[in-house]
Order: sequence, then C-alpha cells, then structure tokens
Amino acid sequence: MRLVATGLLVLMAAVFLAARQFDHLHPAIGYVRAFSEAAMVGGLADWFAVTALFRHPLHLPIPHTAIIPRNKDRIADTLAAFLRDNFLTPGVVARRMQRLNVAAAAGRWLADPGEGRGRMRAGIGRLAADMLESLDQERLGGMAKRAVAGRLRALELAPLLGRALETAMREDRHRPLLDGIVRWAAKILEANEHLIRDMVHERAGSVLRWTGLDETLSKKIIAGLQKLIADMAEDPNHPLRAKAEEGLASFAYDLQHDPEKRARVEAFKNELLDNPALADWWLGIWESGRAALLRIARNPDALLTGEFGAAMRQLGETLQGDPRLAETINRFVRRAAVGAASDYGDGIVRLVSDTIRGWDAETVTGRLENAVGRDLQYIRVNGTLVGGLVGVTLHALDGVLG
Repeated sequence: MRLVATGLLVLMAAVFLAARQFDHLHPAIGYVRAFSEAAMVGGLADWFAVTALFRHPLHLPIPHTAIIPRNKDRIADTLAAFLRDNFLTPGVVARRMQRLNVAAAAGRWLADPGEGRGRMRAGIGRLAADMLESLDQERLGGMAKRAVAGRLRALELAPLLGRALETAMREDRHRPLLDGIVRWAAKILEANEHLIRDMVHERAGSVLRWTGLDETLSKKIIAGLQKLIADMAEDPNHPLRAKAEEGLASFAYDLQHDPEKRARVEAFKNELLDNPALADWWLGIWESGRAALLRIARNPDALLTGEFGAAMRQLGETLQGDPRLAETINRFVRRAAVGAASDYGDGIVRLVSDTIRGWDAETVTGRLENAVGRDLQYIRVNGTLVGGLVGVTLHALDGVLG
C-alpha cells in the first residue's frame, strides 16, 4: 500500500507535467491539470501528516513530528491510567460485582449440576474414599458433630490458602485461573470499546480529526489490545502471564505473611461460622449423611444419587432460598474482588506502563504502525483523490465566475 500511495502521487506529478505542456490544445486539459495539481498537494499533505505521527519526515527535525516516539512514556502512562480508572478501581469493581449473585449461581449448579455431574461424581467419590480411609468412623463423626466449629475457629485459614496457592502454582495447577482472568479481560475490553474511542478522539489534534485518523487509530488500538489478549490466551509463556503469575505468587506470600490480609480472612471465617443458617444446615446435613457417606464412598455412581447427592442438592436449595447465607457469601465475594482491585490494581497498571516504557521508540512505532496497517496508506490515497476533486471543483468555479 505504500507503493500504491506513492505511485499514485508520482502518477499525479507526471499527469500534471504532461497537462502543463499541452494545456493550450484544449480547454478540458485545464481540468486535468487542476485535478493533478491539487491531487499532488493533497497527497503530499497527507503523506506529511501520516509520516509525522511515527517519524520525522525526510529525517528533518521538524517541530511536532515523530509524535508517537516522542510521547512513548506519556502514552504508556495514559493507557495505564485508563485501565486503572475504568477497570481496576474498587468502585468500578464493586459496581460490577453488585450485579452478580454468586451464591444463587452456585446454588443452581449444586441443585442441578447438569453435564458436569459425572465428572463431579467420580472426583468426589475418590476424595471421600481417601478421607474415610485415613480417619475412622467414630473419630470422623465426633469431629464433625461436636468440634468442627471450634477447630475452624482455631485454624488460621489464610496461611493454608497461601500455601495451597503456592503449591498449585508450583505444580502448574493455577493455569485455569489465569485463563479465566484473560477471558474476563476480553469481555471487559469488549464492553468498554467506546471509552477508548472517546479518549483517542478527545486527545487527537485537529488534523487527525479532519482526516478521520483518530477513529482509525482507536480501532487499531482496540484491535491491538484484542490481539494482545488473544496472544495471552494462546501462549502459556506470554510475558504478561508471567507478570500475572508474579502477582499470584505475591498474593500467596501475603496470605501467609501479611497480618492485615490474614485478619481479613479470619474475620470472614468467623462471620460465616456465626451465621445461624450455616450452623443449622451443617448439623442437618451431617446427621442425614454421615452413615450414607461410609457406605457409598467407594460407589461414585451412587454418591450423588443417594443421600450425599440429596445433601448437595439441599445445599444448593439453601443457597437459593436463604437470603442471609447468600448475602454472606456474596458479600465475601464482593469484598474479595474489591480487595484484589485495591491491593493489586496498581501493580497491574504499573505492569502495563512499565512494559510499554521498556520498549524502545522504534519498537513502539513499529507495533503501532503495523497495528493501524493499510489504512494509513489509504489515508494518503484518499487525500490524493479528494485533493484532485477539490482542484477540479475550484477550476470549474473559476471558469464560471471568471
């Protein structure tokens, strides 16, 4: 497309020279000359505008050219601030989470697992069998009936969760979590494309708005972000995924060593244990399911079709029908999401900013120019043709008015 745009400009120059030589032969040649002359002006002007975005035209240090390389760090900070202000602030996350009813969704799935029932049945069967083999019936029953609440209160969950996450990362069992985050990021970008367009339009100069390049740039920026997310989804070794893993590792460390986060987990645990609905549910489930668990642990097909399956369905119905328990769970999920945005949002923003700042000017220029692609050269082609049409129009008006 560069060759096409440049070739069209050269063609207009050749037509202009030829028309200038034979202008006296026929009045119509004057229109050809006017078209080619104005087309050269339009083509050269748009070539300068397009080139000035990414580099100095003809390598001359003309003021207000090479805009993107000169503003690389500002672009990085602006993009990072956009992500922070529109996606990662606690207020935005809280509003988004306010619409979600996690407890009801979990309750519906437990009440009717659907296609996942077979896999869930086999997994729970193996887990229950292993637990029952390691603990005798009397000890397990006594612990579950008389001391569960006391032991849970004495048990600090945060370090256990931190070590579990640390172990999962060490064994690469955290990948589904990252995949889910990437899918969530894709949906967030899709829902907020208009904000990117508005930001580019507001910050674009008058030349960019007149040529329509601001809309082209916004489309290509969105396409670039979509491609970045797609690359992260496809490439398990993507650098941004590595940074995300660093964040998870930091979170696992904080759960084990940060007193404030450990206190938050303990507060939620105690709040959940104090909920009367949870206590009533647990006692009823244990009394109805204790004997059945010992009989059907080695029969996965019967595990969820018998009393334990009824217990799980009862739990699902309780989550859907008990507003207090559902609100406790939903409140915890909201607080966890808002806390994550508050604690790690700035880290994600710095990741984006530092990554772009770490690129050299040539890399930033090349990636943005390739992302915008052929449309940049179409701007030159359109400028050449539109300039020619303007020239013909002015020539015709000159003839009429003259």
